[in-house]
Amino acid sequence: MQFRLLSLSMFAGALLIGCAHQPETSSPDLGGLAGLLAFQRTLPGLDGPELAKLRNQLTSQSTTPEAQMRLALLHAQSRGGDISRAQATLESLLKSNSSEARSFHPVARLLAEQLAERQRLEAQLERQGAQLKESQRKVQELQEKIDRLAEIERSLPSASRPGGRP
Repeated sequence: MQFRLLSLSMFAGALLIGCAHQPETSSPDLGGLAGLLAFQRTLPGLDGPELAKLRNQLTSQSTTPEAQMRLALLHAQSRGGDISRAQATLESLLKSNSSEARSFHPVARLLAEQLAERQRLEAQLERQGAQLKESQRKVQELQEKIDRLAEIERSLPSASRPGGRP
């Protein structure tokens, strides 16, 4: 949960930094970027039905670059997010050569990179989780072997034990 919040806050910060460093001719108007940031901030407060309704609305409007960005942000939402759909939406936006779409390209590239990194980290986390489970299983097996050996040792006659008295 903290990683996802950090990732989204990093995106927002990078978005603002990107706005400050983009030439006037290649960036969307500040209202569009501010609108995207405001939209992203509202997503965590929405419940399932509200998210579904919003997803349906944006899907029907997905011909505009801003709607595509919003849809990508919605798909990237941490609760039940679909990173691959978000990336596909961003790829579609990045392939578009309209002037409005090109103005969103820097932000779309940034978000696509963030999502790719998030996907990589989630895969790494899954692998580490699987390794942890396997290690725990092996520890449990070894503990059972130690317990069985201790039981065998206790069942041996005391004369045959090392250090035992005859």
